[in-house]
Amino acid sequence: MNLDNPVIEAMKTRRSVRKFKSEIPPKEVIDKIIEAGIYAASGRNEQAAIVVAVTNKELRDRISKINCQIGGWDAGFDPFYGAPVALIVLGNKNWPTSVYDGSLVMGNMMLAAHTLGVASCWIHRAKEEFEMDEFKQLLKDLGVEGKWEGIGHCAIGYADCPEPTAPPRKPNRVFYAN
Repeated sequence: MNLDNPVIEAMKTRRSVRKFKSEIPPKEVIDKIIEAGIYAASGRNEQAAIVVAVTNKELRDRISKINCQIGGWDAGFDPFYGAPVALIVLGNKNWPTSVYDGSLVMGNMMLAAHTLGVASCWIHRAKEEFEMDEFKQLLKDLGVEGKWEGIGHCAIGYADCPEPTAPPRKPNRVFYAN
């Protein structure tokens, strides 16, 4: 058995980036990242999470501004750190494992982005955003039916900083019950 595995190595080397260039990755790359996300494991294979890909700068900036207000930062702060794309993951409110399922979608997308040379960062407050009428209307305008809960924003783009390295792992986090 060969324990050298590129997937595990990618898991160990992927880090969140908090400074992005304005250049948008090609649509094919964004689509590949989303594809990895929607192949995430889900409770009873319900696939109860969806992705809204925001590549429109005006909409991205509007979401960032509201996210900033929710987070309580000073006006002008960008909680997306300049990332030109936000892949918003939402979970079906009527499915009991949707938050877990959506979290796996987020993880898959961040890992896929890393393997494709694209930086990423999980940005919170999607839950609060999609409780607002404005964002419920956005979903309706996109043809999305049902009740959805924001899980997270996967901010993606090209890093405008050195690649972060993983800090050492904390000890005493694994317990075997043999």
